[in-house]
Amino acid sequence: MPVPVQPKIFHIVHVDRLASILGSNGLLCDAQIIAQQAAGTTIGMNTIKHRRLTELTLDSHPDLYVGQCVPFYFCPRSIMLYVIHRADSDELAYKGGQGPIIHLQADLNATVQWAQRQGHRWAFTLSNAGSYYFEDRSD
Repeated sequence: MPVPVQPKIFHIVHVDRLASILGSNGLLCDAQIIAQQAAGTTIGMNTIKHRRLTELTLDSHPDLYVGQCVPFYFCPRSIMLYVIHRADSDELAYKGGQGPIIHLQADLNATVQWAQRQGHRWAFTLSNAGSYYFEDRSD
């Protein structure tokens, strides 16, 4: 499959987080959400979020934990949406369904250029960044 001319990236968030996103002028990583006690519902699995914050670092930025990055997907419908739909995972505290989930889309190239202009580090993983074994890229 050829790479799209303007590839997109996607982020899902509960609608009640919109106020904190707008108030902070952008998306926050889990580390910032915790530090700022940002209002809103957490829709991810807490065990994975904890692992991303305390155990998993990026090879491309060894001092950067995965939880210090805002997660995006290359797929418009992430596996997390299916997990939310099923509502049968013991690890998922959120059971409110897909209805209140907002799908955000951004242009990959524009996002990387913005991050570089702002002096922000960025990286992409080739698989689930919550797993113990993943590869990441920042070039």
